Formats: sequence, structure tokens, C-alpha cells
Amino acid sequence: MLKIGWYSAKLFFEGKLLRDPIYVVRQTVIGSSIGFFTFVLLALLQLPLAYVVGISSVVAGAVMPWLFKDLKMK
Repeated sequence: MLKIGWYSAKLFFEGKLLRDPIYVVRQTVIGSSIGFFTFVLLALLQLPLAYVVGISSVVAGAVMPWLFKDLKMK
């Protein structure tokens, strides 16, 4: 398992892992923005910080697989 992770990291840093790195960056920014705006919205409602962090993390984590469903690797 460690060998697979090492090989994937090596390919990533060589620029040979992803077909379209701009797509990955764009989708990551979209997902992070959704999580951030969820965080801000819940913080404005003055919920306890632990709830705000937990809920916004769950929302961002739930959105990421949907955003990366079309990810292509080399």
C-alpha cells in the first residue's frame, strides 16, 4: 500500500498523474468555496464553533466526490 502511494505521489509531482490539472484545481476551488460559504453562513447564525466546523466539513466532503466524478488520470 505504501508503495502504491509513493508511486502515485511521484507521478503527481512529475506531472504525469492527471490528464487535466486545471480541471482538478477548478473543482477543488469550487468544493472549498462551498465549504467556506457554508462555514460563514453557519457562523453568522452564531452556532457553536464545533458545530460550524463539523457541518461545513461534512458538506464539503460530501460535495467533493460529486465534483470529481469525471476525473481522468493518465
